[in-house]
Amino acid sequence: MQKASRHDGWRGIFSKNTILLIKAYNFQFLVMKNLVTILLFLEFAFAQAANTDIQKQFEASKYMYSTFAKLEKQLLSLPTKESFSTKKLDNLSYGLHFKVDVGDVFFPTKDFWCSDTLAAWCKDYIERMKNAFFIPYTLSVEFKKNIGKCPIGTIYEKVFLVNADKATSIDTPQRLKNDRIFRDESFSSLNEIETYECWAIIEMGHQNQPIIQKTPRKETLYLNGPQNDVPGSFNPLTESWMASWPVGGRFNLMYEPLITYNTLNGQIEPLLGTLVEELSNNDSIVVDLNPAAKWSDGKPVTSVDVTFIFLRGSINSTEQISAIHIDSLKGADGIITERLSFMVAKNRRNNPLTVRDMLQSTRIAPSHVFEPLIAKKGIDEIKKIKMDVNPIVSGPYNLMSYDSSRITLKRRDDYWGNKALHHGKRPAPKYIVHPILKSAGDVFSTIRDNAVDVTMGFIDHFSRMQSFGIRSWFDSLPYHYPTTIPILIINVTKPPLDNTVFRRAMATAIEYERINQFALKTQTSDLEPGLIIPHGLEKKYAQKSHMGLYGIKTSFDDYKKRKDKVQEMLLSIGIQSIWNYDGTLSHMEWRGERIPTIKITSVKGWTEWETIVSLAVNSMRWAGIDVQENFVDGGQYWPDMGLGNFDLIMHKPAADASSSLPWRRFNEVMSSQDWQPLGAWASVNIGRYNNPASTNYRPEVDSLLKIIPLLKNEQDRIDAYGKLNMIFMVDQPAIPLVYLPEQFYYFNDKIWKNWPTQKNPYAPPQIPGLGSGTNILWHIYSK
Repeated sequence: MQKASRHDGWRGIFSKNTILLIKAYNFQFLVMKNLVTILLFLEFAFAQAANTDIQKQFEASKYMYSTFAKLEKQLLSLPTKESFSTKKLDNLSYGLHFKVDVGDVFFPTKDFWCSDTLAAWCKDYIERMKNAFFIPYTLSVEFKKNIGKCPIGTIYEKVFLVNADKATSIDTPQRLKNDRIFRDESFSSLNEIETYECWAIIEMGHQNQPIIQKTPRKETLYLNGPQNDVPGSFNPLTESWMASWPVGGRFNLMYEPLITYNTLNGQIEPLLGTLVEELSNNDSIVVDLNPAAKWSDGKPVTSVDVTFIFLRGSINSTEQISAIHIDSLKGADGIITERLSFMVAKNRRNNPLTVRDMLQSTRIAPSHVFEPLIAKKGIDEIKKIKMDVNPIVSGPYNLMSYDSSRITLKRRDDYWGNKALHHGKRPAPKYIVHPILKSAGDVFSTIRDNAVDVTMGFIDHFSRMQSFGIRSWFDSLPYHYPTTIPILIINVTKPPLDNTVFRRAMATAIEYERINQFALKTQTSDLEPGLIIPHGLEKKYAQKSHMGLYGIKTSFDDYKKRKDKVQEMLLSIGIQSIWNYDGTLSHMEWRGERIPTIKITSVKGWTEWETIVSLAVNSMRWAGIDVQENFVDGGQYWPDMGLGNFDLIMHKPAADASSSLPWRRFNEVMSSQDWQPLGAWASVNIGRYNNPASTNYRPEVDSLLKIIPLLKNEQDRIDAYGKLNMIFMVDQPAIPLVYLPEQFYYFNDKIWKNWPTQKNPYAPPQIPGLGSGTNILWHIYSK
């Protein structure tokens, strides 16, 4: 299950002693969230400024002042404390002064400012908004003390322009928010760099009380991202969603797998064992255990531990592995090495790729600790034990302490791998601390203030934050290395979603550049058609000619052309978009009958997902496709996804990078091997694409998915992936939305030096302890 390691892109932050100050373009945050709802449903009868009824003006103004007074009261109840104060304007309000005078309205003109990237949209927007007008309001904030390069008395001021005419365009507030259409008075008496730094402090809040140091700072590495709630269990046998960092996920700090996968170069690297590539084939994957590997109690790591976790522990490996053969090899020095052959389950999955995945993702646990306990109480009872007191581990660190605010690990100086894998060198940090942050915005403030050294949490507007010394993998855009794709999975059993042309029309309607620009702040590469990422290790499988021939058009040089194309596709299958008198979408019809509104399901509170979905909905509605957001809590999301209780659902298949990509992504989206009807649980192909019992079943999809893992020739794999990607693009059973890194990767090198980057690629862009990124711990050093 995917953990809520959410990077809250647009939400502002309240630290303990600061007021959360509103972003210039951020309406989603706390109090201002209410303002969006109000503005979206204002029943102002303003239609045009010249024809506005005076009485209705008065009533509208009266209603707005009443509403703003309530919002103001909520703002004033928040703690202002030491750092900031809101500027009192005209003795009317504190921080927010709303001007509602008709004389203050702003009319779009041909000189209306638009960024270059939005020029096409702005041209169309201005045309549609000739008769619209806007209500400006002002936010002003003053620094009460010096913070960084922001001197006392610095004033930050924004004037917002919000469309007050519902009759003109109901989606204008959303577009204003996304496109940042506002006048900006900005900071007083500051240069550009200082402006950015002060803007960042206001946006993210100021960390008045840094994380309390319980270990020497220069011996302690602080990281964050994987743990965002109170720690629970450190038991390696428990379900992954219950296990706390660093036992959950693919972290190698306490319990280690046999091998690791380097997401940067595709190489399999040794850990408890070494892959014997020349003996590994489609029949078996061979690994030699490292005879030096030991548990923290001094006992050796042996094949008994490996067979325990794979055959008698908590995982089900029978679909992938039919047996584990063990041989003993005696070296010239007399040392015995155990050789394990993991036999591919020919009568089940027959997939050597997924066997390799299991070997690099499964952490080995000590048989001599767990098997006696299981024999007494049963595995279900043993899974409930926290294993948080002096656990027996094989990794370079062990659990030192934990509470609701942090998890602390301490280095094992007798770690077997120091000598066997790292030339006798110990990891540089003596301690690793994972603070549990209270809000996503603390990601930036903690790494800015040196309270965290490296994070996998998303940092909004990173391009503006580099003046604080924060860096990432690339020095310039897109900053991150793409490996995963958030996708809208389509339930193809429901009309009109069962129509290929309609699915392609939905995909064509989405403005992918906007998603990248406003949800990810362009910190990733632009999306291209298909289910293969045309960058990095997957690039060789992405055939550009196929993308142009079979894929939907992901970018348009004119905003209106996208809408025209979508309308052309809808009309070709008899679907008509019905528009309101004001140009907004009412609904869709087929043969005179109204089509029910299509819902996109996503997890409530995962703010970056909410943003992506809202942007997709905004685009599709503007193009004439009747869709709406359906944000639900996790308790509903996961059952709905497995049972098929959705129209479209936000999902990230193959979230972890591994040697089986891109095959695993295709398998999760398109495989019919485990096809299940609606109401029955499906772990893959949750959209129920390509029903084997239907008349339009495409057997070539499953044939390609079965043969690709067995192909030995690289050109054969390229050809097979090309065919599979072509089918995906033609049938469009899902809609890829944006490329993401496996994890976001930001670091501050004020304390720890020599982080891996594109220019220094000794390890992949991962926080230390994750997969092959664990090697970072032996390369960084403190000043």
